[in-house]
Amino acid sequence: MNTAPLHDLLGVPAGGQAMFVSAKDGTKIRIAYWQGGDRGTVLLLPGRTEYIEKYGRMVAKLLARNLNVVIIDWRGQGLSHRYDARRDRGYVESFQHYQQDLTAALSAPEIIALQGPKMLFSHSMGGCIALRALVDGLDVKAAVFSSPMWGLPGSAPAKNMLRVVDILGRPFGLHKTLVPDTKPTYYVSANPFEGNELTNDADYYAMFKSHLNAEPNLGLGGPTIHWAVEAIKEMKALMSAQVPDIPILTFLGTQEIVVEGEAIEARALTFPNAQFEIIKDSKHEVWMEIPEIQTQVWDIMDQFLDKIL
Repeated sequence: MNTAPLHDLLGVPAGGQAMFVSAKDGTKIRIAYWQGGDRGTVLLLPGRTEYIEKYGRMVAKLLARNLNVVIIDWRGQGLSHRYDARRDRGYVESFQHYQQDLTAALSAPEIIALQGPKMLFSHSMGGCIALRALVDGLDVKAAVFSSPMWGLPGSAPAKNMLRVVDILGRPFGLHKTLVPDTKPTYYVSANPFEGNELTNDADYYAMFKSHLNAEPNLGLGGPTIHWAVEAIKEMKALMSAQVPDIPILTFLGTQEIVVEGEAIEARALTFPNAQFEIIKDSKHEVWMEIPEIQTQVWDIMDQFLDKIL
């Protein structure tokens, strides 16, 4: 096993194993897993800018439910390979490359050996990648989406302008510049808790900050123009793609502003076996909210898991 670091940060439970795997194109991807029992295995797909250790508290809750957990650092973030070795901007040449990352993770012998049926959990950008995996035939028993990135805020003219710059500006490297009004800094490091877009829970927000203070190499700046163009193209394609008839649970907070809530609701309600839950007063991080919201969300998830396992 090609071992990888798994940082001992606030909230990360003991017993995890991390390794590097190689995607089809040779990109080095970090994955980690915890063994929690034979009830099933959760494949947890994080969002843009995120990293494995951020999900430590959620891992602990899943382990307590006798579930194994697998988490991935997407290319360009966490400790996976960074394009141009940059941490101040998020870039990917094609969203299809994220599928290579997922395939590499699932092909590792240690992951194949985990017991129980597999379930796909995902957040934000991970929800876009997860939906594509389902459409392409990934064999899982069920899926849970937290604030999935199935649409992004912004006007049509602004999005069209990104496409123009991506094409005409490529010879000058403009496709690798940041989307207007985004910054090359890590969001939680540059923004106070008050007025943040992610969570109403000050303790969770402080945990995010502590992680990046301790291990700044885990952070990531804003998205590049080409990342945004690829994301928009992928989300548009997924809005009408056929989804398998498996149980799918989708969460959306009423205070969501990071991704487009209307697109989430429109897509979630088309699934053949859908459960769509609107969480009152929750921001983007439905799984990392204040205790009252956590209780509500986990009650829903426990009922969902009890039905399928």
